[in-house]
Amino acid sequence: MQDVTRSWVGASAKQIARAVRRGDASATQVVADHLDHIARVDRELTAFRALRGGEAIVEAEKVDEQDDLANLPLAGVPVAIKENTDVAGMPTWRGSAAARTPVAETDHEVTRRLRGAGAVILGVTRMPELGLWGVTDDESGITRNPWNTDVTPGGSSGGSAAAVAAGLVPIAHGNDGLGSIRIPAACCGLVGLKPGRGVLPAPASAWYGLTEHGILATTVADATVGFSVLAGRRPDKLVQPERLRVAVSLNSPVAGVRPDAPNRDAVAAASRLLAAAGHDAVSIEVTYPTPLGLRGVATWFAAAADEAAGLDRQSLQRRSRWHARLGDVARRRDYVREADREAWRARSIAFFADNSVDVLLTPALAGPPPAALSWSSRSWRANMAANVRYAPYSAPWNIAGLPALVVPVGLRPDGLPVAVQLVGPPNSELLLLAVAGQFELAAPWPQHAPTYPKLRVSGA
Repeated sequence: MQDVTRSWVGASAKQIARAVRRGDASATQVVADHLDHIARVDRELTAFRALRGGEAIVEAEKVDEQDDLANLPLAGVPVAIKENTDVAGMPTWRGSAAARTPVAETDHEVTRRLRGAGAVILGVTRMPELGLWGVTDDESGITRNPWNTDVTPGGSSGGSAAAVAAGLVPIAHGNDGLGSIRIPAACCGLVGLKPGRGVLPAPASAWYGLTEHGILATTVADATVGFSVLAGRRPDKLVQPERLRVAVSLNSPVAGVRPDAPNRDAVAAASRLLAAAGHDAVSIEVTYPTPLGLRGVATWFAAAADEAAGLDRQSLQRRSRWHARLGDVARRRDYVREADREAWRARSIAFFADNSVDVLLTPALAGPPPAALSWSSRSWRANMAANVRYAPYSAPWNIAGLPALVVPVGLRPDGLPVAVQLVGPPNSELLLLAVAGQFELAAPWPQHAPTYPKLRVSGA
């Protein structure tokens, strides 16, 4: 029997799907609850670019009308899609008025898979222009972090992260070219998974093979079911890992940038959790060759030039124009080479084999999230400095094409979440999730920013 006095805002995706399958909740009521919450909250956060209110209710009603919900792992679950990924009936913005494309006629494959699992798409979430930056804002608004609205939720999947952290949706889609899922997950206290190369359908903008679709969630269980759905298979069951050898490295990929004390402490806390779970955490520093950083930055520039192809560059933000211009130079001087990326991939895979290591543990960020400002109107130099200083740890694993995951491990002294990054060899996504699950069991984290509504359902 449904209890319409309850609100499903704050429930996990697995709780919602279970309740809808059992008939303890209707998809229509769940979606209505979340749309109401968005109407109250998102004026402050600016997480969504556009909503599908009426369409989402109609689609939720169709879920409720289905005779057999047993095979829908996300039955009635409200989901958000990052605005650079096609949702039929909506324009694809790509974070830019200059890059906005006409209404999509069909869903991207990852959108289609989410719908096929019973999810209801509430709308598309904001990102910085062309996905280039680790902060999320544009001329129409600044996306803010639910933990502290004075700071950014990160980027480029910043709108998705803010939406999940504030309970606007239980899970959200993102994609990650140089950290665009993991950076906002770390900023907002979420689990953020970037799968390895070739595991999920390719994004429309592949950034020389660096970009992967992925998921942001409040729990490891939700991240696992979201990943399984995106991978086009039945929900995976995590297996408790046997004794692992985990390399712990604080080395920064960027010369002169070091993790601050809260991020160092987070790695130490994670190492203790690993030891308590029966694993061996050993200090083995990753050596990031200088050419990798230079080539990685050149690829970042070149991706901007590719994204800007066919656009009126004068209509782009000043920082993006500079980035694309440098990309033209990088391509012209042959700084962007597949051979360099493949060499780093081989070296990264060898790191695990040569050191008999199962998982690598690093900081997720080097410092706190930057202020929530109009970064889109600031200089290219200011944006580069802010991005590189606080988030250097994610990009190498896009270049290598290896799976990587961010998991919360506590709070900074300023009250913001702090997280660590787990990296594994090819096809280790479920292992990384299982290790994150051990962290969650031993040291549970707040599932939502504390100023937003708590879970108000029971027996779900």
